[in-house]
Amino acid sequence: MLENKARIVDDAEIVDEAILSRRSVRAFLPDMVDDDTIRAILAVAARAPSGTNMQPWKVYVTKGETKQQITDAILNSGIRAEKADWDEYRYYPTQFFEPYLTRRRANGFGLYGALGIGRREVDKMRAQHDRNFVFFDAPVGMIFTIDRRLNQGSWIDYGMFLQNIMVAARGRGLHTCPQAAFAPYHRQIRPVLNIPDEEIVVCGMALGHEDISKPENAFRTDRVPLEDWVTFSE
Repeated sequence: MLENKARIVDDAEIVDEAILSRRSVRAFLPDMVDDDTIRAILAVAARAPSGTNMQPWKVYVTKGETKQQITDAILNSGIRAEKADWDEYRYYPTQFFEPYLTRRRANGFGLYGALGIGRREVDKMRAQHDRNFVFFDAPVGMIFTIDRRLNQGSWIDYGMFLQNIMVAARGRGLHTCPQAAFAPYHRQIRPVLNIPDEEIVVCGMALGHEDISKPENAFRTDRVPLEDWVTFSE
């Protein structure tokens, strides 16, 4: 009994560490991630639950020249991120409101502060945002799609799948950054990856080894105390 309890505690610590150490890394080393590791991560992640086991995810894994083609297609499109059309789905509300507005601002000010970017340095902010489209220099860039005929429940399932990828990556000493920024550029991405019209681009994700020398990776977000959002009833 004691051995079983100790094993449970050890297992909990391993899982908790993978979850707690997961964060959005925004600068990666060029060190390649081999295909076997990527396949293992995705295979584990696919154990995510989905309604009636529909498994609504589809993943396009890119490296090298193909990844660069995505970067070039977006950065050469002439469409600034603030002008990009979220015509497939909207990630954020049209108008932010509290408490979400304050949390969003704290996140932005914290990241730009770590980079030494002032609140009025718009060009530098844009340049940092554009680093999304080089997958923050990660050697692996993934694009995720979903069949547009599916409903909100499948999008919930998709979120669990994405989280599984990020946690499985941490278990292998890797880091990730999920990137909704790719979604409004689906017209630029589709021809590169031959994505059919019936698929919606959900997001991208950078995968690789963290560059710990970069200041943006020293930035940490906080979390709201449980008391602010949990209700217990008996």
